[in-house]
Order: sequence, then C-alpha cells, then structure tokens
Amino acid sequence: MGITTDIILLVVAAFFSGLLLQRLGQPLILGYILAGVILGPYTSGLTVSSIHEIEQLAEIGVALLLFALGLEFSLRNLKPVQKVALIGTPIQIILTIGLGFGIGHLMGWDWKQSIWLGAIISLSSTMVILKTLMSQGWLGTLSSKVMIGMLIVQDLAVVPLMIILPQMNNPSLGLPALGYATLKAAVFIAGMILLGTRLLPRFMTYIAKLGSRELFLLAITAIGLGVGYVTYLVGLSFAFGAFVAGMVLSESDYGHQALSDIIPLRDLFGLLFFASVGMLLDPVFLLDHLGQVLLLVLAVSIGKGCIFALISLVFKYGNVIPLAVGLGLFQIGEFSFVLARVGVSTNSIGSDVYSFVLTAAVLTMILTPIVSGQTARLYALKKRWFRHEPLDSINLPEAGLQNHVVIAGGGRIGFQIAQVLKRLGLQFVIIEFDQRRVEQAKVAGMPIVYGDASHEIVLEAAEIASACLLLITTPGIVVSRAVAVHAKGLNSQVDIVARASGLEVLGIFKELNITEVVLPEFEAGLEMTRKALVYLRIPAPEIQQYTEALRQELFAPLLSVSGDYKTLTQLRTAEQQFDLQWVLVESGSPLIDKSIGEAEIRKATGASVVGVIRGDKLEPNPDTSFRFQLNDLVAIIGTDKARATFRRMSRADEDIS
Repeated sequence: MGITTDIILLVVAAFFSGLLLQRLGQPLILGYILAGVILGPYTSGLTVSSIHEIEQLAEIGVALLLFALGLEFSLRNLKPVQKVALIGTPIQIILTIGLGFGIGHLMGWDWKQSIWLGAIISLSSTMVILKTLMSQGWLGTLSSKVMIGMLIVQDLAVVPLMIILPQMNNPSLGLPALGYATLKAAVFIAGMILLGTRLLPRFMTYIAKLGSRELFLLAITAIGLGVGYVTYLVGLSFAFGAFVAGMVLSESDYGHQALSDIIPLRDLFGLLFFASVGMLLDPVFLLDHLGQVLLLVLAVSIGKGCIFALISLVFKYGNVIPLAVGLGLFQIGEFSFVLARVGVSTNSIGSDVYSFVLTAAVLTMILTPIVSGQTARLYALKKRWFRHEPLDSINLPEAGLQNHVVIAGGGRIGFQIAQVLKRLGLQFVIIEFDQRRVEQAKVAGMPIVYGDASHEIVLEAAEIASACLLLITTPGIVVSRAVAVHAKGLNSQVDIVARASGLEVLGIFKELNITEVVLPEFEAGLEMTRKALVYLRIPAPEIQQYTEALRQELFAPLLSVSGDYKTLTQLRTAEQQFDLQWVLVESGSPLIDKSIGEAEIRKATGASVVGVIRGDKLEPNPDTSFRFQLNDLVAIIGTDKARATFRRMSRADEDIS
C-alpha cells in the first residue's frame, strides 16, 4: 500500500507514544517525535518506506500550524505585557543568535551555520510552556503573562527568519537581496490585507449561508493552502503565505469558527511533521556524540535562561518573575524544527548540525517541566525570599470578600449570573483565564480573578475559604471535578452548583457532594416540550405538573433538593401560570415596618403577596402578620392594575393610611 501503510503506522505509533508520554506528564509532540524515531530509518524493526513523501505531507502540517497561528494572532493578547513582548523579545532573539554564533564557533562550524544555530535556538516552545503552566497552576500569574507574550512574538518571528536566513547562501548579493525579499514580503502582505479584508469576508459569508460544515472546512483549508501556494509561486515561503492568510481571515466574523474547525486538521498534519522530525533523529548519533550534545543542551539552557532573566530585569519585572521566565523559556521550541527544516532544504546547514539541534531540542523539551517546576519548589521552601505572585485580580473590594459567590467561568452563563448578582447587590467574584472575557468583566465593573479555577492558588485568590457558594459554569467533567475537589479542600462548608454535560456524570457529582446540578440540554428539552404541549393545547397546569415531576424524578435520587429549591420551583410555576412579578421595597416606602394585614394589601391593591426574599432567605406564602423591611423582594400576582398599584406603594412618598 506504500505511503498509505506508512501513514497508518505513523498514526497508530503516534497514538500509543502520545498516550505514554502524556501519562508521564510530557507534551504530546514528544510522543509524535518518538513515533518517528521508532519508525525511522535509524532504528530496527518496522520502518516507513516513503520518507520523502511523508516529509512532503509534513510541509502541509507546517503551513497549517502557521495558518492557525495567524488565526489566533491578536495584538490584544500582548497588551498587558506589550513592552517586554514587542521590544524585549526582538532583543532576546538577537542576543540568543549571538549566543548560538559563539557556541557554533566553539564547535568548529562556519559562520553561516553558527548564525542558523543561533536563530534556531532563539525560539522557545509555546506548546510545552502552556501545558507546563497549566499543569503547575501558574497560568494567570504575571510571570506567565510575560512568557506567553514573548512566545507570541517569537512565533511571529519565525516568518521573517524563514525569509531572511536562506538569503545568506549567496552572500555576494548582500543587502540588496535581503531588501528585495523583505520588500516582496511587504508588498504581498499589503496586497493580502487589501484584497483579503474586502473579498474574504464576503466569500466566507456566502459559504456560511450554504449551511454545509464540510464545505466551510474545505473553504478555509483551501484559503490557507491556496494562498500559501501563491506565495511559493512568487518566490516566498509556502508557510509564510499560510500565516498571512490566517492573519487576514482572523479579522472576519468567521475567524473563530475557522480556527475551531481547522485545529483537528492542523493537529493531524502536525503529527506527520513531528513524526518526520523524529525520523531524522539518530539514536546512534546521540550515543556517539553524547558529550557534545549534553554540552550543547547545557550551554543553550543556561545561556538562554540568563538572557530571558536579564530581559525581564531590564523591563523592571522583579520578585520571582525573572527566575520563572528564565526557568520556563530556556528550551528549544517546535517552530525551531520548522526553521531547521528550511535550513536543511536550502542546504544552509548540514545534517550534522541538524542532528545536534534536533537532539538538543527534544532533550530541552523533556527537561522543561522538571526545570520549570523548581520555581514552585523555591516558592514553597523559601517563602521568606520568594512569595507567591498575586494573581491578576480586578475590581475586588479592598476590605476583602465574605459570604460571597465564586463563579468559576466567566463565559456567557457566568456573565449572566454576575449581572443578576450585581443588580441584587450581592458580593461575588468571577474566575476566568480568557483575556477577552476578563477585559469585558473589567469594563462592566465586575470583580474578577485571572486564572484557572482548577488550581488551589486561583481559588485562594478568589477567597473561596470565606465564600458561601461556588458556581461551576464549565461543562467539562475533568475541570469541574478538579475545581470541586480543591474548593472542598479549602472550604468544606461551601455549597456548590455545577453545570453537567450529561446524565452520565450525575453519579460523579453526587460522590463529590455537589449541592445542585444543572443540565442545560435537559432544561432546554423540558422547555421545548413545554412549548410543544402549549401548541397542542394541553392545559398549563398539566404541562407544569409533568415537567416538574420529570425534573424531580431525575434529580431526587441523586441530589438533595432543599425546601427553598422546591418553593422556588413552585413560585416559578406560579410565575408562568399567573404572571407573577417581583417588586423591590425601596427606601422611604410606606410599606416598611408595616405588616401585610396593616397595609391591607389585598383590599388596597387587589394583588396577592405569594413570597418574599429577604437577604438570602426565602419566605414563601407569608401570613398577614409578616412585616415588610427595606430591600425586601416581594412576589405578587394579580391583574395589571393591581400589580401597578402595589409597585407604587413600594416606592417613597405614597400614603397607605
């Protein structure tokens, strides 16, 4: 079967290798590289026969990687650390190229290969760092923002490096050749932005209206690879064109959907790319040159780590940030493989240089979680010198929070909950690590903590120990379980309301002592059932009785349903059947300190009081001796005229005597 058999072998080997590496706490890309090593020409056993064809397919993986990078690129992501990212990162790249030039000179390589070495080692791994930060719970600290900002600029720097470095093959052309290549790239980008911003949105709108997801995926793939091929025809990099196409498409209304659809295809072809990288890794070469490889790893790790720490200090980041950045970004990244492949394909670097760089890159990636983890250990062992960085918290009251609500997830659901709590004057704080949503909450004046709620340090920043309620809005069971376990560990008395993705997870939530569970799909199904029965002219009481019985039948065996919950359910039933409305007793209202009987509510207005919420307590069906207080939320039913009369009574300057 030729290349078909090779691809099958690679996918199967990559799956098992990736599974093994993930269990060991390593990034999946190392598993893909391991699969390439196992099936490569330098190891015995099964070997792929069509290495050249695999490498050609891997070029598509490179293009799709850069296409997705273009779709994700946004200057807004760099705003919190824009100075160190936009100014410090180019300085870091230049200094690291100088470091690589020195290392290459000491290893006996010529000037051209030494510069290539410096450029290759100047890039760090976005994939490895993000996974490391998430697993260690530091995503959301200022040091993580500095790292991510610098990584974004590094990833963008791949494009000009891919254009400029190959021009060194003919040094006699000098600066004119470099200038011509840069001018050609600038003209192409300008043309793409001009044409793309005018044509692509209309084209994508037309495709989206056709309603075919397959055609939409095919369209965005054709745009990414097609534009890349056009750039190749005009003498520029195929991958560079794909990046520009992604960057232009990201500005359209369909950029987010395009990114979510292209990711599986990108990951599949990316697998082939990293596997092809592994095929060039020679274990015999590693053993024969073990001392030199280890020296290269040591020189790159220490030198590059010091450069990053120095850059952080220059841009006035103190405390533990230089240490965290230096220990986090010392490795050689995945886009270094892309750059190295360009060097090999243009005969800019030899196979020995490539083997050294490839071997060193894989080793530094493996070491990253171990080395970076020392930062956390220093925090724990030497609190006197290194303290936990305060997470980025916005709009939190200076006096702190007490008996508040913690909302884990600031998406659409979390934002809606926060709006209601804010209107009621209740204390709450949102936890969110999507920067765009953080900015939205900041503008809305809502208290928010930037970070991942599945880590204790983030929950501590949200003061979960003094919270009365935790709302988990994310549907993923893995994340929800981690949030619930850590929250209960910090506050065993906190009540938890969680969102579930399906009925199959209710048992897990019961074991975690989750107070209440919400099933959005189930609730949507009930609502659609209710509307269908209304359309079929089924009496409203029967509809409500059936739907509530179904809800109780589902949740009662698994979760304890409080009396207040049942009462609120009854009030919701009344609201749907009798047009129930809630009215706030305002300051100066004549109702304050009067009982329902003394105010003669029924006689004076014609409305009936069916419930009152005072603070966090519900008083259902209050009797005539119940006295109103300021800020009571009163549930009434009655005619439009009766409700309007009661609303006037709840305000100031109304005489009810």
